[in-house]
Amino acid sequence: MNLKSNTVKKGSTRAAHRSLFYAMGYTPQELEKPMIGIVNAFNEIIPGHMHLRDVAAAVKMGVAAGGGMPVEFPAIGICDGIAMGHDGMKYPLPSRELIADSIEAMAIGHQFDGLVLIPNCDKIVPGMLMAAARLNIPCIVMSGGPMLTGRHQGRDISVSTMFEAAGLFEAGKISAEEMDQMEKSACPGCGSCAGMFTANTMNCMAEALGMALPGNGTIPAVNFGARRMLAKQAGAIAVDLVKRNVKPRDILTRKAFENAMTVDMGIGGSSNTVLHLTAIAYEAGIELPLSLFDEISAKTPYITKLSPGGTLHIQDLNEAGGISAVMKELSKLGRIHTDALTVTGVVNERIKDAAIMRPEVIKTVEAPHRKTGGIAILKGNLAPDGAVVKESAVKEDMLVFEGIARVFNSEEAAIEAIIGKKIKDGDVVIIRYEGPKGGPGMKEMLNPTAIIVGMGLKVALLTDGRFSGATQGACIGHVSPEAMEGGPIALVEEGDIISIDIPGRKLEVKVSDEDMTKRKAAWVKPAPKVTTGYLARYAKLVTSANTGAVLK
Repeated sequence: MNLKSNTVKKGSTRAAHRSLFYAMGYTPQELEKPMIGIVNAFNEIIPGHMHLRDVAAAVKMGVAAGGGMPVEFPAIGICDGIAMGHDGMKYPLPSRELIADSIEAMAIGHQFDGLVLIPNCDKIVPGMLMAAARLNIPCIVMSGGPMLTGRHQGRDISVSTMFEAAGLFEAGKISAEEMDQMEKSACPGCGSCAGMFTANTMNCMAEALGMALPGNGTIPAVNFGARRMLAKQAGAIAVDLVKRNVKPRDILTRKAFENAMTVDMGIGGSSNTVLHLTAIAYEAGIELPLSLFDEISAKTPYITKLSPGGTLHIQDLNEAGGISAVMKELSKLGRIHTDALTVTGVVNERIKDAAIMRPEVIKTVEAPHRKTGGIAILKGNLAPDGAVVKESAVKEDMLVFEGIARVFNSEEAAIEAIIGKKIKDGDVVIIRYEGPKGGPGMKEMLNPTAIIVGMGLKVALLTDGRFSGATQGACIGHVSPEAMEGGPIALVEEGDIISIDIPGRKLEVKVSDEDMTKRKAAWVKPAPKVTTGYLARYAKLVTSANTGAVLK
């Protein structure tokens, strides 16, 4: 076997290299085996990552059993929930690029033969998949799994409930004592937050793309037996991928991305998947235009209604048959490329025995929740390059909406106005200069959206930033071009009428072209919010949201 790692292990000129391996306790026999990097995103700041040492230990056992030499190294991770609502939220999306870059540096610097990627939460999963596509050495994803729901007064709750609890408290609908009780019950232990939020959506996408094993996205983190078995299997498969020379770009084909997009629409996944799938595809040399998301959404039925779009959670999807059952059901309409390659064969082989075990969780394609998918791409004079909304989490009476623009140049200013009772039913809250360049970093807007829901306001929210996978309501993000680039969202004025037509895929400001041209001529680009450090460099290199907010 012609191993890449032989570059650092073989020959007289590598005597010093071997000495360094021996210093760590690796044996001469191990140095004959494929060297598999175990990229472990363990840390003690993300609940979804606090148990990843255990996952990594099982992966290493699997690598060793499969005939490989496991070598663990770390990756960073930011908890979106803890970073939410303050300057820390400028960093999660940019951290995606740091994760990909650091894995590239480690993998090439040490000439690994293959990698097992162990992420769990929001930007870590796509960051690792971007690295896999870029490096194109054999890789498999093995996530940490979803958190179980919490319980409060006989009902399931999760972290999204707590963001909305702030609005309930501000509206006088719950007491401080009840909020405290909920805080201590909402997140019962390790795992990625319990709903179909960004982390769980992306772990399901890893399955749909073929880069992870069935169950990767849905087996609960606390189901230690099943998780350890899956991790051991992933470790052994990593060695097998090296031996068979199966690389990520063999798997991450156009068919794979179309499968992932189809599953995303069928399960009502996070709007952030538009950013992440586009970025992963970019690293694989594949273009995914926004129009393709809308094209697939238009012909894909929405068959699972999970939080934040419904009351069910990832543990329910797992009991119902998981992503394999979803893919098998969608394949009945010819929407799944069953001949697409995965880390263990083709899609058809992994879904042939799948079945829907809880029909109230996974609907049939004949009787779906909706006949179209969970995400919609809107265009119009307010978003010429597109905007993204999680249609599956929008109430029927908000799908078509017209209201008065309330304009804010930062998330903080908007939150102050919402809590200060200055936003009324019928308003359209616009938060701008929070895009990839303007933020910089394209902050998530879960705080204002959750407060709006908790306060029971009937308003829409538009931003050139983005939303958490836990966001619900008429919340439209990724408005492109962003305000910092002089996009139309920068030209909207307080009191303008905003027209939203989600079924018609339209997003308009009712201002004449002539007046918009005059406003554009008078517009002055604001000074950057950050002028030093990583974010300043990021702002200069990052592309628009409609192209995945990748660095070029």
